[in-house]
Amino acid sequence: MRSKLLPFGLLITSALVLTGCSSVSRTIGHIKPTPVETNVLSGREGVNGPVLVVKVDDTNMAHPQIGLEDADVVYIEQVEGGVTRLAAVFSSKVPTEVGPVRSARISDIEILSQYGRVAFAYSGAQKKLLPVIAAANLQNLGAQAQPPTIYTRDPTRVNPYSMILRADLLMAKIIEKSYQIDSAKSVGWSFGDAPVSGDAITSATMHWPAARYDAQWSQTNKCWLLFHNSNPNYVRTGKQLCPTTVVIQMVSITASQYHDKVGGVTPFSNTVGNGTGYILRDGKSFAGTWVRTSPDQGTTWNSADGSEISFAPGQVWVALTDTAPDFTHPIPQASSSATK
Repeated sequence: MRSKLLPFGLLITSALVLTGCSSVSRTIGHIKPTPVETNVLSGREGVNGPVLVVKVDDTNMAHPQIGLEDADVVYIEQVEGGVTRLAAVFSSKVPTEVGPVRSARISDIEILSQYGRVAFAYSGAQKKLLPVIAAANLQNLGAQAQPPTIYTRDPTRVNPYSMILRADLLMAKIIEKSYQIDSAKSVGWSFGDAPVSGDAITSATMHWPAARYDAQWSQTNKCWLLFHNSNPNYVRTGKQLCPTTVVIQMVSITASQYHDKVGGVTPFSNTVGNGTGYILRDGKSFAGTWVRTSPDQGTTWNSADGSEISFAPGQVWVALTDTAPDFTHPIPQASSSATK
């Protein structure tokens, strides 16, 4: 009697049964998931793309601002009259629009030099400052040399709070023109677990001569809800800004050689050298010292024992101020024996 040949598929199935599928198990066990890229500036999921920095107005008339929720890092700087202005740093995600865009200041040059060669978007600058910006290690993409299709106007806003950057079109032009822009790299800090120590707080108030910011810890969202001049800091989408790490960097703020068009002296925030400050994360404040040895070096933060203070992954806000913050602490809970 001739033996029947089994179909090829049945032979394979039989072999798997006989071997207990051990080879298949071993193969499946070695399949590794695709690693998720993490942005080095914010520690959140995202690419380390070219760095775009946009100067954004921060007066009451400028709110609600546009696009800040997508920034990896936001700097709060003091400008003329004691009000604040923002430098928003984008890398992991670039929104379609950012604004309202305002002019550059001398402090920007030093702050941004630690990021390498960035794309710098702003609405203009004082005449004496323009050659300084042109000579700096950045791609000068101010509105004075770009078309109105890139620096647009919002008809619902009044000047000078109406200029809106089409960030997507600007980034497309950077690619088209082959401008050399550095991708995101470490600027000194890193992300990880919080130190064991720390002072539990519910909020922190940061001060400038004519402005204030409040950061209130949200246990639900695990981030610091921001308030600008006592008002919730909403963006145009209706979202309240809520960074996971707030850095209060105590710096020396002195008069510079520059003035605005009405004679107001431009302050300069010195971010190179060393100083003290606070890292706010996870509902706590961590006192520390910062060190930045030169303009092209990043800023590191350490506790009193010399260990690094890691940041919480997520958006980072850096408040550059020369005034100590005010902290609000949780109200101690009464013991059960005391309430009887």
